[in-house]
Amino acid sequence: MAGLGKVYIIGVGPGDYKMMTINAAECIRKADTIVYDRLICSKALSFAKSGAELIYVGKQPDCHEISQEGINEILVKKAEEGKIVARVKGGDPFLFGRGGEEAEALSENGIEFEIVPGVTSAIAVPAYAGIPVTHRDFCSSLHIVAGHERTDKENSSIDYKLLAKIGGTLVFLMGVKNLSYIAERLIKHGKDKSTPAAVIERGAAAGQRVVAGTLGDIAAKVAEAGINPPAVIVIGKVVELRKKINWFKKGKLSGKRVIVTRAREQASKLVEKIEELGGEALEFPMIKTAEPVNFERFDEALDNLKSFQWLVFTSSNGVKAFFGRMAARRMDIRLLSGIKLAAVGEGTAEELCKLGLYVDYMPQEYTTRALAEGLARIAAAGDKLLLARAELAGREFAEILEKNHVEFVELAVYRTMLDSRDKEEILRLIDEGKADYITFTSSSTVNNFLSLIGHENIGRLSNTKIVCIGPITAKAASDSGLKVAAAADVYTINGLVDKLVELSEG
Repeated sequence: MAGLGKVYIIGVGPGDYKMMTINAAECIRKADTIVYDRLICSKALSFAKSGAELIYVGKQPDCHEISQEGINEILVKKAEEGKIVARVKGGDPFLFGRGGEEAEALSENGIEFEIVPGVTSAIAVPAYAGIPVTHRDFCSSLHIVAGHERTDKENSSIDYKLLAKIGGTLVFLMGVKNLSYIAERLIKHGKDKSTPAAVIERGAAAGQRVVAGTLGDIAAKVAEAGINPPAVIVIGKVVELRKKINWFKKGKLSGKRVIVTRAREQASKLVEKIEELGGEALEFPMIKTAEPVNFERFDEALDNLKSFQWLVFTSSNGVKAFFGRMAARRMDIRLLSGIKLAAVGEGTAEELCKLGLYVDYMPQEYTTRALAEGLARIAAAGDKLLLARAELAGREFAEILEKNHVEFVELAVYRTMLDSRDKEEILRLIDEGKADYITFTSSSTVNNFLSLIGHENIGRLSNTKIVCIGPITAKAASDSGLKVAAAADVYTINGLVDKLVELSEG
């Protein structure tokens, strides 16, 4: 039908978002509406375009928030509105994911759809635990079983008698709460109780835990360890191979989940460092940059570059915006000949280095106050400074220069705006204990975060530690009512990561 949208039923794999296929990422990126489950990696949603509608339909064990029929109705309704819909599921949508039922509903309503297969947890999670599900010296078959069937069901759809006699690997999904029942039934029907077994909690994610034992004692060991869903059960001789090929590395942030509020285009370095140390970065950008409303003052300053002795940058965004405008106007960078460059810190200086430009001054303490005070000391009499900054930047910098009688022009080269996903998604992760830390890299990220979640929800952050890049950001957070756990000693991304490590080890 003309005017109808399209639905992509997507599997994004378990745990590690890097198992997502290119196709999955592309489909999420172009979607107008994203309907997603509880067990997907939060990072998968970072591929969403700005302004995409997010609809959470996750089901907690024993507490189904939205019925399958309700989910089907949402998919049909959004497609009938002409939307491109990404139905995002963990693992593979056709392996116990009810993707087939959703596809049927779409077909019956004349909605175009496409299936995007994903890596299944039945194979990937054991692999991350060092367990190959097949091995020619141990077994040549794999049997995947839904483990959440009610134990009081009169006629089981699972043939435990047959499973007990099969020589291959058994993998039970969604079965950790029924583990005792599963083990008892297999042993009752002849499975040797000494058969190796393992349970992997939050497999392929930062908080992965593995409990290994035998069919006879695995339930007791899992109960003692406090293993909870999501978890995958593996039964078979292949479990013994974990002793040799347990490859999953643990870093200094292993098991820690960190909310990153930095602008999307700037977050990559922080995200990479968190992941390198075994942590999981949950991206919730609180700001995005935009061009000035008009370029009249910007272009006037560029046309009069030779009237300035210093060009001053207080952020890497300022560097990108300034030279982006020069490029748009086809202005030769050699026009800067003879003009000195100042940067607030390493990140800003690095951005200039990418252009083959090296700073003449950078303060030892990476703050705008230190930059302003330093320039006030070293600027020669009669020097005129051009401050390339964000619109609505703080007044402290200008006040210091004015006090020291330094001539300057403030130039807004970009704007910052609120850019975030649905606040309910952030609060859900916090409420479910899925966020150990929240990082803030500027006062803007603090202010936008609180504008999004509302000051009335600050109390819900009591078990999440707030970590800031420096004292100015920390003060903004404290003044807003947030309890700051720590601020970086060195006001850089590396310093922020070092502080996260320090807190996690303490």
